[in-house]
Amino acid sequence: MQHFDLIHSKWNDAVREQLLGQGLERLPHAMLLVGPSGVGKSAFSEQIAALLLCESVTAQQTACGTCQACAWLDAGNHPDFRRVAPDGEGESEDGLAEKSEKAEKTKKRAASLIRIDQIRELEAFVFTGSHRNGNRVVLITEADAMNAPAANSLLKILEEPPSSVYFILVSSRTKSLLPTIRSRCRSIPFGPPDASVATEWLAEKGLQEHAARYLDLAGGAPMRVAQWKDQSQLTPIAALVDSLVSPPADPTVLAARWDGLLKGDGSFRLENLVEGVQRWLFDLAQERMAGHVRYHGGWPRPKGVASLNPGALLAAWREILQFRRSARHPLNQLLFLENLAAHFLRALRPASS
Repeated sequence: MQHFDLIHSKWNDAVREQLLGQGLERLPHAMLLVGPSGVGKSAFSEQIAALLLCESVTAQQTACGTCQACAWLDAGNHPDFRRVAPDGEGESEDGLAEKSEKAEKTKKRAASLIRIDQIRELEAFVFTGSHRNGNRVVLITEADAMNAPAANSLLKILEEPPSSVYFILVSSRTKSLLPTIRSRCRSIPFGPPDASVATEWLAEKGLQEHAARYLDLAGGAPMRVAQWKDQSQLTPIAALVDSLVSPPADPTVLAARWDGLLKGDGSFRLENLVEGVQRWLFDLAQERMAGHVRYHGGWPRPKGVASLNPGALLAAWREILQFRRSARHPLNQLLFLENLAAHFLRALRPASS
């Protein structure tokens, strides 16, 4: 990512002005960027990190993009910058990597965690002097992925950090963070932009057709839609909705159709499919009870919604929460899909049946 490209989060200008209104020297040393995914938190965190490290800050309080520090940061090797993200190696907390079935399961569970050794590595960085006699920045993406040992280790560092060290935490699920970590950070909330702004931004990214439709599905988060486009997910998402609008009566047929979507060339995964089914059920229940939908406003609507049982729809929506917990690593994908399809079709039975 280009750290100096402000177009990504122009709709967050008000947040930026509020944060930097009193000057760079008044920035809090621990910031927690919170809000739904896809609204520009990560891009904003990159810009603030670049600004703190830049050695020739512009009059508009942006990183210059041309000094040595900016060049190092853009190349990913600035000595006074550390990025912490969920570890993909998936070792267990004690570091064991034995080749066994149990170890493989542990590896899968740990793959999306920030582990304690990642945080401990920050101690030498935080409590050692700057290489450039300037600021040092720690950027923690998906901070809610820290497990308990990692969170407690970070808490100790946050208690008395040196004045030249800045922590930027990014989270879409702040309830998963320790309250004591939240209390030591200045919370900076982010929300989705106006629909017209988001639609215009997506048009600039080459998504003119059905932008509003996908924005509804993404909760108004334009960057999430752009990510779907980049990952070739828009076509399977549309195909999934088509299968939900007019589903076959046989769950095995529906499961086979879904299985074909998952075997495509894009990165549309099982957890994406389960989320899509769950959101469709939620919208059916909301349409039945309130007369409007949340996620599928621009999509074709199925026939016979008035005959559906809202209680059965909500029950199925709750049941599918269990499917989401195991969607990343099902023992048998096709059987998983058949079970999911059966739950879905059962919820579509008319209220009188």
